[in-house]
Amino acid sequence: MSIWAKKSLESIEAEAEGHHQLRRSLGPYDLIMLGIGAIIGAGLFSITGIAAAENAGPAIVLSFIIAAIGCSFAGLCYSELATMIPLAGSTYTYAYVSMGQMIAWIIGWTLVLEYAIGAATVSISWSAYVVSLLYDFGIYPPPSLLASPWQPVPLSDGTMAYGYFNLPAFLIVTLISLILIRGIKESAMLNSVIVVIKVAVVLIFVGIGVFYIRPENYHPFIPPNTGTFGEFGWSGVIRAAGVVFFAYIGFDAVSTAVQETRRPQKSIPIGILGSLAVCTVLYILFALVMVGLVSYQKLDVAAPVATAIAQTPFMWLNSLIKLGIIAGFTSVILVMLLGQSRIFYIMSHDGLLPKVFSDIHPRFHTPWKCNLILMLFVGAFGAFAPLSVVGHMTSIGTLLAFVIVCGGVLILRYTRPSVARPFRTPWVPFVPLMGILTCLIMMVFLGWENWLRLIAWIAIGMVIYIFWGRHHAKPGLE
Repeated sequence: MSIWAKKSLESIEAEAEGHHQLRRSLGPYDLIMLGIGAIIGAGLFSITGIAAAENAGPAIVLSFIIAAIGCSFAGLCYSELATMIPLAGSTYTYAYVSMGQMIAWIIGWTLVLEYAIGAATVSISWSAYVVSLLYDFGIYPPPSLLASPWQPVPLSDGTMAYGYFNLPAFLIVTLISLILIRGIKESAMLNSVIVVIKVAVVLIFVGIGVFYIRPENYHPFIPPNTGTFGEFGWSGVIRAAGVVFFAYIGFDAVSTAVQETRRPQKSIPIGILGSLAVCTVLYILFALVMVGLVSYQKLDVAAPVATAIAQTPFMWLNSLIKLGIIAGFTSVILVMLLGQSRIFYIMSHDGLLPKVFSDIHPRFHTPWKCNLILMLFVGAFGAFAPLSVVGHMTSIGTLLAFVIVCGGVLILRYTRPSVARPFRTPWVPFVPLMGILTCLIMMVFLGWENWLRLIAWIAIGMVIYIFWGRHHAKPGLE
């Protein structure tokens, strides 16, 4: 079988309606909540202040709008392909149809960086915030169970200690994996509850902080450039847009649930674009209040939100923000593990991974064995790997996926123009080309170290593909 063999749209339609399908129980509301759950993490609470202090000043608000426009290019392309190719697998499946088997394998393997490694990264940060919140209430767990052997953990007295095993990180991955095994509807309900909590925290911060805004903090709205590109002025606004771009990443996980969605042709675009719109409004409101509470020059600190809260008499907001961050991390882990299991599920269905990844539970209708394997893999990473190792591996893989999706829209518009498209990306080829350009620029700014990690990861994946995947791939290709 050729490494360039493509999956036919006819085989996808048959597979989507096949006997062993996942349970369709998600509607537009569930998908919007999944998107918000994946997008809003701790980045909102940390990146906003730093980007304002170093690049954009109060005009960080404009940076969020520019970043949202950049993300919408990819979001529109995801919406077209998800409704045209209604099969779990997201970018992997789209690449299989438009670019062939080997490219599909590469992007499927690369998505592990976004979903599985991303979930491990977030679980480590989740653990740190939970421990910090426990310290606030006078609870001091044993340091040996709070961090990996290679990651020091700050104690309540300010000293640093090394652990043996990051127990909180492992426990949250285990708990969420068991919930995912229980069922997609139950998982979506839990995600919705968590999303309500973290959105409520953002709105409480905005609702209280707006009464303590000092208008002089908005002047100058766009600080004059220092003479260096990216340090204030319009170049700073653009640079900050690149920084906060990563606060939007995660909406693509909505497309991995297409086989568990009622009427995906209508619901998936609503989920993707609706979650982007909601998060954009929340980000703008949050940024407006933060830079209004305190001068942007004072936000270049590790905890910029705490600096802003100090301008109000409500210091209990600090603990509430920690709760919001923990809720944000929890929903991110849930959606990332959900997305990864569905991608492995469809890759296994195609024969590129062993059958165990596509075994469906007879009662819960979930790929339960895949969830268990991911629980052990991601849990081990969270428990033993230092944050510095896994934390830089996610963004470049995500952006590569965005490039593939935008390219897939262009290819299929010219190779399969007559195929039904329930949702059509507007202004083709402008939107896909802008999506490709935006994401490539972001990838360039990530630095050569991340490119080396990406190349090494792809090389490992190619070994697996050469010796296993291409020899076991199923027919149904064109």
